[in-house]
This record gives sequence, C-alpha cells and structure tokens, in this order.
Amino acid sequence: MRYSLFGESHGPAIGVVLQGVPSGLALDMEFIRAEMARRAPGNSPLATARSEKDAVRIVSGVFEDRTCGTPLCGLIENTDTRSRDYAATRYLARPGHADFTAHLRYGGFEDYRGGGHFSGRLTAPLVFAGAVAKLALRQKGMEIFARIRETAGVEDAPLDLARPDVEALRAAGRKSFAVIDDARGEAMQKAILEARAEGDSVGGVIECFALGLPAGLGSPDMDENIETAVARHVFAVPAVKGLSFGSGFGFSSMRGSEANDAFVPGESIRTRTNHNGGINGGISNGMPVVFSVVIKPTPSIAREQDTVDMRTGEAAKLVITGRHDPCILPRAVPVIEAACALALSEVPGVLS
Repeated sequence: MRYSLFGESHGPAIGVVLQGVPSGLALDMEFIRAEMARRAPGNSPLATARSEKDAVRIVSGVFEDRTCGTPLCGLIENTDTRSRDYAATRYLARPGHADFTAHLRYGGFEDYRGGGHFSGRLTAPLVFAGAVAKLALRQKGMEIFARIRETAGVEDAPLDLARPDVEALRAAGRKSFAVIDDARGEAMQKAILEARAEGDSVGGVIECFALGLPAGLGSPDMDENIETAVARHVFAVPAVKGLSFGSGFGFSSMRGSEANDAFVPGESIRTRTNHNGGINGGISNGMPVVFSVVIKPTPSIAREQDTVDMRTGEAAKLVITGRHDPCILPRAVPVIEAACALALSEVPGVLS
C-alpha cells in the first residue's frame, strides 16, 4: 500500500489516498473508530485542548463495506480551528517547526496556520490508513503494538525483545497513556505536567513490536528491504528524529558474543535473543520485528524564544500562544503503529 496525505491543519479538511489496498477487505469501522480515538485531541490533560472528532468519511474505494482494490480516499473535516492564534506570528519562524524551510521551499505561499501541511494534525489520516493496513495484516496473522518506553528521564518496565508479553502490550494499547507499568506511567505524566507548568515540553521514546511476520520476507534491495521500508514511513511522521532496530544504540556497549542472536532448534528455527530486531540483511528472520523511535519535545512552548522576522531578516522575540501538547508521545503511539503497518504492507509477500 502507498499513501498520499492532503490538507492543512486549519483548512476545511484533511485526508489520505491509499493505493494498493487488497480488494475484498472487510472494513471494521468500529476498529477504525477506536484507532482514530487513540490519536484524537482533546481527550486528556496531556493533550491539546483542540477538540476534533476525527470521524473519517470514506469517499472512494469501498463498496458494500468491502474494499474495491481501487484508490481508497478517507476525508476528515477540521471543525475546531482557531486561526487567529497564528496571525501575530505569520512571519516569525517558530524554532523547531518547519516554518522557515516551508517559507523557503514554497516562496511564502505556504499555509502557516497551525503549521499547515507540516502539522501533526496530518497524522490523523495517517492513522486511518494504518488502521486499514492493520486489518489487512490481521488477516495474515500479524499484529502491531507500541508503547511509551521512556519520557522525561523515566523508563517503563523492560520487555523481552525475543518473547514480549503480548497481553501486556495489548493492555497498554487500551490505555490513554500506553505503558506496561502504571506506576512508572504516573511518574512520566507527572514529569510532563511539570514541564507544561514551566511553559516547556518533553520528548521521549516509543517502542514498537510487529508480531507474526513470517521468516524470509524482504530483501537486501532498497525497494524491498524491511528496515528501509520502516525508516521511510517512520521518518515521514512529524517530530520523529531517531530510529533504531532491536537493541539499537545499545550495540555500542556490547561485544559480539553478546550482540549475536544465537540460533536454537525447534519446529521453526528461531533465536534465543532478539538484539537485531527480527531482521537480518533486510529480511525477516521469524522473530518479532522491534524498533524504537525518538520523538522530539513539542516545539510549540510558552516560553519566550529568539527568532528572526522572515520578511526583514532582523532579530525578534517570539511567544507562542494557542493549544498545544506538552508531550506528543501519548497520541503518537497509534501513529507509529500505523507507520509500521503501512511499511510492512508494502513488503513483497506480506499480504500476498
């Protein structure tokens, strides 16, 4: 499946066109609505107060509740915009945002309100597309789960990368704050609220597991490499600034004798550990595909910041007002799952 997002944060609507959807796929609308609700704003003190229902209207590619195999288009109306919050900062480049680069790329004709096309608002149709991909993967026995692994220096309970607790992951996905250990989750939320009280924000790490992917899929070729596919989709998510597979940067402190995943016999050959994240040479090895992403702190903060007026090039001061998440992580969990589902759906052999 390949997707194309359209719309702007404060425009009339946002949406996605998804191509390569298998024909005859039954769309579980209750599941899709539940996925959208996980990302929707206005449901938590940790999220922006912007209230959007994120109800998806499917305008093509579905007939009698099943996909046609033709391009599937999902449309989401924007109903709670407050564009006046951005009028005063029209030409002030917000640090950490794409204002400056968009202004250069599009010659000043970009929609600046709420970040326009560069806004995290565009992850709503991405979650819809990912939900469709999840339904297709589910038919093949594959599931995807993500959780908040770390934020503000507080870590969630560790999981075995080779044999993760699936029920714990499933339970985390049903929480508004997706962690395994609720006590640690409360400590994370406290740290987030403290940052918000100080006019600041925090980032963190999301860990994602793809379970049930058969061994032998993918290729070292760039167009079919699983790691390449995941990286391409994950880095298309706003605020993602880092990606690692398996033990990731932990390899830097390991020796080869520890980092190597020893093979063990059985009905299906598997490995004792999963430091490599279920992938060798761009090909699945039958273990869980595991990767972690770093989400940067929300760039919209209430503190005064230094910037430049893009019209004059002169120094300026900026104070951002409006409605913003003090931490993107809670709402980004289903977004990363969606990116993973879309990445795996385009690997040859996964859906065929």
